[in-house]
Order: sequence, then structure tokens, then C-alpha cells
Amino acid sequence: MEELYFTFAHQKRLQYGEKVYKLPVNLPATCPNRDGTKGWGGCIFCGAKGTGFENLSSSLPVREQLARNRAYIGPKYKARKFIAYFQNFTNTYFPAEKMYAYTREAAQGEGVVELCFATRPDCVGKEVLSAIREGAAGKGVCIELGLQSVNEETLRRINRGHTVEEYVEAVKRIQAFGFQVGTHLILNLPWDGADMARKAARLISGLKIDTVKLHTLYIEKGTELGRLYQEGQIQICSPGDYVQRAADFLEGLRPDISVQRLASRVPNGDTIFCNWGMGWWRIRDEICRELEKRGTRQGERWKEAR
Repeated sequence: MEELYFTFAHQKRLQYGEKVYKLPVNLPATCPNRDGTKGWGGCIFCGAKGTGFENLSSSLPVREQLARNRAYIGPKYKARKFIAYFQNFTNTYFPAEKMYAYTREAAQGEGVVELCFATRPDCVGKEVLSAIREGAAGKGVCIELGLQSVNEETLRRINRGHTVEEYVEAVKRIQAFGFQVGTHLILNLPWDGADMARKAARLISGLKIDTVKLHTLYIEKGTELGRLYQEGQIQICSPGDYVQRAADFLEGLRPDISVQRLASRVPNGDTIFCNWGMGWWRIRDEICRELEKRGTRQGERWKEAR
């Protein structure tokens, strides 16, 4: 499958000379879209626990979380090098001094070669980025920005609280610090058509993002999106349509941008809708079969457009 698209695992093997695995770190984070700074309740798809269902408690020190996860992941995957992955909620939404402390503690973790922070485009000011650079002490840094859609109307409907322009400005600011940049996208939001996948690929390719993560939309119980879905106010595209969108996206994506995933991995217990009842690996395989059927691969349309 690596010959059809450039996987994140392959990118890291090229960068570090061997397998590199993420160790999740859970900070006591929140979000400006939850605490009233920009809004309340967060995005309409975000549940009370955020996305950190595999994380340890945020009350544990960073070093202990890393040690526990390394003790499990290291032997299981025979890995010696790791990325400290700050995943849940908005992981740069802290004062600079706290960002420095969290970053420094993670950078000192055994086998940690890189630090990755999942966050929002409106939470990466220069002061915070400076604190991360100082705390990382020469270790690699990647900032993953949740964009979700390149459609401004969709961003408004999902209560995202930022614009595409803010995302673009954040990317340029992060790149000026010499950090890698990742982007999260959801290709099957109810208000987006198939053309948005191609538009997203053009934007991300033009900005020379380092890595991208595609999420299939899943709907959690107790969310505003769940209410809309149960009341029949929204519809999700078919799995076949999603496969077409993802294939279109990959064709338009620069071939040197790595792909972390093509579908969401979530527990079914807390969801109303998840991957059309399919495993994420099956969706991935269907996307690869579609590329094979087309006789194409990642970057084909990007090359033509260039």
C-alpha cells in the first residue's frame, strides 16, 4: 500500500532509520471553544472525553505516562524510538511556562525522538511556539492542526470557531519556527460535497504540509451532531462516496506529504454512527482498490496541475 500512497510509518523510517511509534500523552487541557473564550460546548461532533479514549489519566505526570505506554508499546512492536503525542483536546492552550514544562518533560523521555502536539489554528501564538522550541531542546517537533474542512460554511455549522484563513496563517507561523505541520480533515461532513476533498488537497499541497490525517466522521452519543442525526436533519454520504472522495484527495495531494490514516479508529460503544459499521482497515483497503482501479496513486493530479 505504500506504493499507492506515502504512509506516515514510511516517512518516519526514512527520517529516523527505523520504526517509530507514538506514545499518547494526556494533558489537563480544554479548548477555547469550550471554556467560553470563543464559545461553549466545543465542536458539534466533540464528546465530553474528546478524542483521547486510549489515553491514561491526565492527572499522571508526563514522564509516567510515557514510561507506562513505552513499557507496553515498545515490546509489542519491537520499537526503540518514539513520538510523544499530545493528543486530546487543544494541547497548546496553556501559558508559555506550562508549555515549556510539558515539552521539556516529554523531550527527556527515554527513546523520545520527536514531540507532536494536536491543537487548533487559533492556539499557536509565537510565545507558545517559542516555549515549545526551547523545551524540545533540539528534538523534532510536529504541530498537528485540526482544520476538518476547507468550507467556511461547514466550519460555521460545526461550531469550529476559526476560519480557513486562520489555519493558513497558523501553518506559516509554525513553519517559520522550523517545525513540521500536520493537518486533520474530515471528508464526509454533511455540508461538504465531493469537490471539497479536491480543494483540500490543493490547499494542503500548496502550503507544503508534512503530514495529513483523514478522519471518517463518527457521531458520539450526547453531542449536538448526534441530536441532528437522530432527528434526521443531516445525512452522511455512503461508504462508496467516501472512498471516491478519499481517492480524489490522494490523487491531488503532493506525493511527499505523508498520510497517517484514511479512516477513523474509534470504539463503537459511545457512538451512534461509526464507519458505516465497517472496520477502518476495510475502508482503507477499499480506497486502495479504487486507486488501483483508476490506475493511479497519490500525487497524480498534483503532478498534472503543477
